[in-house]
Amino acid sequence: MAADVEIRKVETDQDFRAFFTFPWTLYKNDPNWIAPLVSMRRDILDKKRSAAFDYIEGDYFNAYRNGELVGTIAAYINHRHNEYHGERLGWFGAFETIEDEAVAQKLLTTAQDWVRAKGYPLIRGPQTLTTHEEVGALVDGFTPPVLQMVYNPPYYGPYIEAAGFEKAMDMYSFFLARDHAVETGLTTRLMRIAQSIMKRNKITIRQADPRHMRQEFERIKEVYNAAWEKNWGFVPLTEREFDAFIDALGMIVDARMLFFAYVQDELAGFILAVPDLNQVFKYARPRPQVPEIWSLLQVLWHWKVRRVVDTVRVPLMGVKIPYHGRGVDAVMYSHILDAVIRVGYAYSDSGWILEKNEAMVSIAQNFGSHIYKTYRLYEKAL
Repeated sequence: MAADVEIRKVETDQDFRAFFTFPWTLYKNDPNWIAPLVSMRRDILDKKRSAAFDYIEGDYFNAYRNGELVGTIAAYINHRHNEYHGERLGWFGAFETIEDEAVAQKLLTTAQDWVRAKGYPLIRGPQTLTTHEEVGALVDGFTPPVLQMVYNPPYYGPYIEAAGFEKAMDMYSFFLARDHAVETGLTTRLMRIAQSIMKRNKITIRQADPRHMRQEFERIKEVYNAAWEKNWGFVPLTEREFDAFIDALGMIVDARMLFFAYVQDELAGFILAVPDLNQVFKYARPRPQVPEIWSLLQVLWHWKVRRVVDTVRVPLMGVKIPYHGRGVDAVMYSHILDAVIRVGYAYSDSGWILEKNEAMVSIAQNFGSHIYKTYRLYEKAL
């Protein structure tokens, strides 16, 4: 019963630790969930550490039944989003619950009441906490997630819908197997097409320079903020968020899998693939009660010695708006696919891509990928 679910606002360090470590309890018997480094999750949610809280205001809540933690939720206002998009809405995120609809409804009601009390007429989520982090609820493709992507049980979507939320937007992840691309002659055919596009539209492709990665990351930021500025829900990275991005991905980026596109010598786009370290975390099993140095040693062992990673994720790609429609995206995609195969990875995940981004969805499918996961953002008028 909902009546026996007690909601407590997170106020103490002890409350916060219970809040951000709850997934380790919730998913302990779920073979699909892969634990991140404890510091990764803490740094996203810690208001003193997270760059997002330079412009976000919000609160966290824990749900208890008979003294046992059974769920969590965040309710917040992203002022930068509202200013950038001219919207007036609040958000919910960090939504985790046991398989009990009463718990879910109490949590979602708490978030709605919080947003309504702030004077906002709409709530959207789940998102933890920006488009640069965990976005949406997984509604199809309940298999282990790749690095920095959402995983949740199948009951989350129905629970959110039962609370009166409706679909706002879907995002897709695409899967491609190397053997399929090679055996069908796809890679050869696509590179031939790419070369033709490059010649016709004066496009050149440059691989990243491993000696000057800081400058290369600056180029990523330049393109990323310009390329995505008109996309649904996107808010440009701040300087602090960009620094956090470098901290998160900088140590795992392989220069062989970062490409920049130029049109008549003007920087037009970039594409980046990174190793799926979730395949490493699966074996390292980071957890709150284990010193992180030990988890990091385990990560290095499974990554660099055992070499268990056979999958890459393509998390970032962008083409500046003036260069849309010239085939820059297709050319970059063909080069990253070729690099994935040459470096020796067997599988790639490209995502997420908005369902309304028909051009990118079409390119991914034309390159032999298929949709294998769907994430959904919901919203509800208050």
